[in-house]
Amino acid sequence: MRILIIHTAFIGDIVLSTPLIKKLRDTYPKAEIAYLTTPVGASILRNNPYLTHIIEYDKRGEHKGLKGFWTMAKRLKMESYNLVITPHRYLRSTFLTFLTGAPIRRGYDNATASFLYNEKFHYDKNKHEVEKLLSFVPKNEGKRYEIELFPKELEKIKVDELLKNRKKKLVVIAPGSKWFTKKWPLEYFNIVIKELEKRDDTTVVIVGGKEEQLLNIPLKTKSIDLRGRTTLLELAEVIKRADIVLTNDSSPIHIASAFENVKILAIFGPTVKSFGFFPWSKNSKVFEVENLKCRPCSIHGGNSCPKKHFKCMLDIKPEAILEEINKSLESEEI
Repeated sequence: MRILIIHTAFIGDIVLSTPLIKKLRDTYPKAEIAYLTTPVGASILRNNPYLTHIIEYDKRGEHKGLKGFWTMAKRLKMESYNLVITPHRYLRSTFLTFLTGAPIRRGYDNATASFLYNEKFHYDKNKHEVEKLLSFVPKNEGKRYEIELFPKELEKIKVDELLKNRKKKLVVIAPGSKWFTKKWPLEYFNIVIKELEKRDDTTVVIVGGKEEQLLNIPLKTKSIDLRGRTTLLELAEVIKRADIVLTNDSSPIHIASAFENVKILAIFGPTVKSFGFFPWSKNSKVFEVENLKCRPCSIHGGNSCPKKHFKCMLDIKPEAILEEINKSLESEEI
C-alpha cells in the first residue's frame, strides 16, 4: 500500500494535518506514507516517525511554473500511489492529484475542480480543521488524535543554549501574523511584556520570523528575543518548554497544541472560532470580542479594518490578558 498526502498550504495547516498522518499509520500500519508539501512545510514535519518520506514541492523555486509542475507530476505518476489524499482545495493540488493516476483520489467536495476526485468528502464548516482532516480516513470515528511534532536532539541542544539563562517560568509571546488585522496591537503586547518583566520568577521569550524583527519591542536583558533565530522545529522545542504561549491567530497556536503542558492564550480579532482553526489543545483559552456585528470580516484577515475602528482587537485589553497569565503562573499546576 502506497499512500500520498498532498498539502502545500500555510505552516499552521501542515501542523494541523499531523493527526491525519497518525490515523493513516494506525489504519495502514504496513503502508508507505509520503507527504508532499512546500520546503517550509517539510521542515516542520521532519522526524515524524509515521511518514516514510517527505517530498518537497518548491513552487517558487525548483518546481516553479508549468515545467516544474509537470516534472513533479511525472515523478508522482512513476511512484504508483494507491491512495492520494489532498486537503488543499486549490486547482494546482487537485490537478496534481489527478495526474498521479492513483486509483483512489480523495479531496473535499468544495475544492476547485473537485470532479477530478473519485472520492469526495464533505467540507464541514462546523467542525474543527483537525476533525475535517480526520474524516478522510473513515475509521475509528470519535477517537481523538493529537497534533504531534518531533524536535530531536539537535533542536534540544540548540534550545538549551538559547534558554540557558531562563527563570523558573517561561512565557512565550508570538506577536506576528501575515495579516495586519490578525495582529493584536503592538502597544498592547508591549504593555504585557513590560508587566511580565517585573516578575522575578519569569522569563519572557519573543518568537517570530524575520518579519517580526521589524517590530519595535523594547526588552530588558532578562528577556530573550528569538525572532528570526530558530528553525520551525527549534521553535517547537522552545514552545514545548513554555508554561504559557500568548499568540495571535497564527501558526504558534497549532504548534503549541502539540504539547499538552503548554497553556495557550489565543487572540482572535477578524476571525472566529467557528472557522475551525481555534486551538486543538484543551489547555487553551481564546480571547475575542463577542457580539461584534462585523466579525468575522474575512477568513484570513486583511491589511486594514474595513470598518476603520478595529474594535475586534482594540477592545481586547492587555489587563485581561495579564490577569489570565498571572492567574495561570500562580496556579498550582505550574
